[in-house]
Amino acid sequence: MGNKIRLGIIYGGKSSEHEVSLRTAMSIMKAVDADKYEIMPVYVQLDGSWVKGATLSGQLPEAVDSLRLSDGGSQQPEDSAEGQLVAAVRPASVFSIGQEIDVIFPVVHGPNGEDGTIQGLLELANIPYVGAGVMASAVGMDKWMMKNVFAQAGLPQVNYVGVLRSEWEQKQEETIRQIEEKLGYPCFVKPANMGSSVGVSKAKDRDQLIEAMNLAAKFDRRLVVEEAVKARELEIGVLGNEELLTSAVGEVIAAKEFYDYEAKYKGAGTELQIPAEVPAHVAERMAEMAKTAFRALDGSGLSRVDFFWDEANDRLYINEVNTMPGFTPFSMYPLLFQESGISYSELIDRLVTLALERHADKQRNIVDAEELE
Repeated sequence: MGNKIRLGIIYGGKSSEHEVSLRTAMSIMKAVDADKYEIMPVYVQLDGSWVKGATLSGQLPEAVDSLRLSDGGSQQPEDSAEGQLVAAVRPASVFSIGQEIDVIFPVVHGPNGEDGTIQGLLELANIPYVGAGVMASAVGMDKWMMKNVFAQAGLPQVNYVGVLRSEWEQKQEETIRQIEEKLGYPCFVKPANMGSSVGVSKAKDRDQLIEAMNLAAKFDRRLVVEEAVKARELEIGVLGNEELLTSAVGEVIAAKEFYDYEAKYKGAGTELQIPAEVPAHVAERMAEMAKTAFRALDGSGLSRVDFFWDEANDRLYINEVNTMPGFTPFSMYPLLFQESGISYSELIDRLVTLALERHADKQRNIVDAEELE
């Protein structure tokens, strides 16, 4: 056991993407090499409390219910023929696990997970972790700030308007006129800080815009309204810290009008085309733009970068960067790299290695000015 990498996996969270996080965590736990890794699952419950369990063995439980815990913070799951948790869970915190692991793979999606909050805790505890740092995570989560960074980097985007919830509530008519003048219809309305298309709507007229704004405002105080363009939705993966590798290009072919939460996680006829049937020059431009976006955010580890391609006019627009994309074996990001020759298990290995390398590089920073004397 002493030579194994002690890998903590933080998952769950107080988020509408809680279940998505559980699926990701289960997939990673099943895929890691048991001869190389010792796993410590750390579950963030819906009430925000943290619990940790022992190493998982055998077939992991598929049902979410098997991981729901009592208020007492300790519950022994029932045994099954295929194996369950081998020990009762115990209360945990980021500081209590610091001496028990070598590196953490945080897969808490959405707010309080991929927005820099958990990353900040891990920085305070000086624990290596997979994925983007505090700044890149925060900017990558906030669509409004992300668009500002993309604009500064010279990346082409569709037109957009940022709106505060307070502005919407106090100046509704003025806000509507601004959106209609700058964007027109149809347009997309999004909460700035939600993932997995939660709270996203397409508005085709003023009535639908009001409904969409009211919905998005339930999820965040910052809203983004985007011009709708007739385009294909393309995605590419980025892997690395400073030396970057990009994946094959994939395409989302949504059965519905847009790729919403139901389409992403409940099927709804959506098709992922990998590799996407696009000209070589489009794939090359996507790869370069994805690297530019990754570096503009100071990304690290992994990101999935999403684009719109206006095929008729051969115009490519960057849509967003997801710094902690869905990570089951059937999610777009791992599938893109599988197409590029990197298996799911190898991808996990590379991400852990990148996390340890980045942490080691940070340790070179001088924190005490007296060290210079």
